Amino acid sequence: QVQLVESGGGLVQPGGSLRLSCAAPGYNLNYYVIAWFRQAPGKEREGISCISSSSTDGSILDGDSGKGRFTTSRDNAKNMVYLHINNLEPDDPAVYYCATDGGRVCGRLHYVVFDIWGQGTQVTVSS
Repeated sequence: QVQLVESGGGLVQPGGSLRLSCAAPGYNLNYYVIAWFRQAPGKEREGISCISSSSTDGSILDGDSGKGRFTTSRDNAKNMVYLHINNLEPDDPAVYYCATDGGRVCGRLHYVVFDIWGQGTQVTVSS
């Protein structure tokens, strides 16, 4: 079964930027839908975006929280999926996760749909 590994989180000042990475050692991520979620303490896990597999049109579905400051992309050569976060705000601190449902095309962006998750990477925003 594919295993996902996130990286790139850390402490950033308000207004700063981060690039989070999602990898799947030993598996070709290009075949899978990859979604990004985040979960802050006491809040429900919310969907940011989903990118369809490279074997389809690779389209991106943005959730409400993912519009504007979040950009999702793939690097097929590096077998990576990225989440770029710009202009970090005080509401952005959370654990950020990548996930897959094993499918090829993004559908509903809700955590109940996805059954394979990484361990998460913490994003903290502080001056």
